[in-house]
Amino acid sequence: MRTLARVNATDRTPADLLRSALAADPARPLVTFYDDATGERVELSVATFANWVAKTANLLQGELSAEPGDRVALLLPAHWQTAVWLLACSSVGVVADMAGEPGAADIVVSGPDTLDVARACSGERIALALRPLGGRFPQAPAGFADYAVEVPGQGDRFVPYAPVDPEAAALIVAGAEFTGAEVVERAAADAVGFGLTGPGSRLLSGLGYDTWEGVSAGLYSPLSIGGSVVLCRHLERASEDAVARRVEDERVTATRRG
Repeated sequence: MRTLARVNATDRTPADLLRSALAADPARPLVTFYDDATGERVELSVATFANWVAKTANLLQGELSAEPGDRVALLLPAHWQTAVWLLACSSVGVVADMAGEPGAADIVVSGPDTLDVARACSGERIALALRPLGGRFPQAPAGFADYAVEVPGQGDRFVPYAPVDPEAAALIVAGAEFTGAEVVERAAADAVGFGLTGPGSRLLSGLGYDTWEGVSAGLYSPLSIGGSVVLCRHLERASEDAVARRVEDERVTATRRG
């Protein structure tokens, strides 16, 4: 089966893919996020997204003392901030465990709807309000640091204390574990099946981040071939006419809706 080659074949981890995208064209859109329950739309260029990733990676490594091999349970939906956390975990070398068991994690990162479950984590706990424009909680949940309060003051450049091993575990999703190299290779291999044709391809995804297909379509695969993603949460609430207009307005070249 034909697969679409990565833009830079030397990229071995998802963080490498982001660095290559930043070097190639920092101004182009990378993640455009819609929430059809709230009407939110936010567009992040490669440079803006990379800045969020750097700040989050500095929070992980510096403030939360995360080390390569640590497990970070991400109790988060398909959202632009979740995409940031996935790349920040890759930058530090920790394992991003999507919907992972908080009691088995070193750190838990929770949205507003999973705080009670997240309290099973005995390590550091971070809460995301998932409000428009990255807004904070009116009051931080007890036992959690508010991501929107903690991340702005972090550095805009990130350097890991130790090089990230591409062959080390990087992602757990739907119970399956992948190394950084496997994430990159599988994401590039998915591109043809998703209808991506190369740099500039733009994929609209309405899939959740609770499966490999969801995280690949909603982040890794477009990133791997120089494309971008229109990430839609609660897409089922949008009418077919609204989705068709979005496809046209956002210059979408392929869709993945489940």
